[in-house]
Amino acid sequence: MGQFRQISTFVEVVNRGSLSAAARAEGIAPAVIGRRLDALEQRLGVKLLQRTTRKLALTDEGAAFLEDCQRILVDLESAEAAVAERSARATGHLLISAPAGFGRLHVAPLVPSFLAEHRDVAVTLNLNDRVVDLIGEGVDVAIRIASMSDSNLVSVKLADNHRVVVGTPAYLKRHGVPKTLDDLARHNCMTISSEGSQRGWTFREGDKNVTLKIAGNMSCNDGAVLHDWVLAGKGLAWRSMWEVGADIEAGRLKPVLNEFSAPGNDIYAVFAQRRHLPFRIRAFVDFLRHTYAQPGYWRKG
Repeated sequence: MGQFRQISTFVEVVNRGSLSAAARAEGIAPAVIGRRLDALEQRLGVKLLQRTTRKLALTDEGAAFLEDCQRILVDLESAEAAVAERSARATGHLLISAPAGFGRLHVAPLVPSFLAEHRDVAVTLNLNDRVVDLIGEGVDVAIRIASMSDSNLVSVKLADNHRVVVGTPAYLKRHGVPKTLDDLARHNCMTISSEGSQRGWTFREGDKNVTLKIAGNMSCNDGAVLHDWVLAGKGLAWRSMWEVGADIEAGRLKPVLNEFSAPGNDIYAVFAQRRHLPFRIRAFVDFLRHTYAQPGYWRKG
């Protein structure tokens, strides 16, 4: 019980921004909160928070531990709710936000199946590529493909994700298969453009990530268009497996430079910190996580 209290106190302090705020919420003295944090850090043998009289800052170890703690607390709350609400039904309106490309392929097609299981829920799905303000815009749950660092939000990992360089077999036959990162300079590399600038491609070289400036004669701010171009054999593209996995499985595209693949931004469901999460949100997040975990899901067309 003491270990769980230390963990929940750590999360509460980060969410509220100070020891005193967390203490007021619990109705205890700040010194008690401080002793719990000291005990947690001593037990783990690492510094989780840099504390001064003016501000609070997570260490690198603290940021990584926070994500695990938030997931544990969410899973525990879900487990308790599942027992307490075994006979309850998911009801009400669910506002979901997702990136446009990912949402079209991997959220929108699943909504009918979810609603078939939860007939008292209505869903509004907003697809856009900006980072929405969950609280300000009243969004219940957002799907994000990113490294989660916002401590004011709860994030639940739905699936792994990584990017690969792909081209059609015909293109690679004509222009050759790149074996090294330097070989990319001899290829037409099609990129995502944003506000007039092109994004680089990130790879793992040795023990560090490197971002290369890529050259090509075609760029677009829409990933679906880039996907069409690479399928048409116009060049190479750096795309997420959630987008091109089925094409690779079917032989329409071939991945190259796999040994240089960098760890990707994973797929998360995020929602505002709540002590009593509506059952419809838990049900939807669990539905996505279960579906994405099915063998072969990401390779299906």
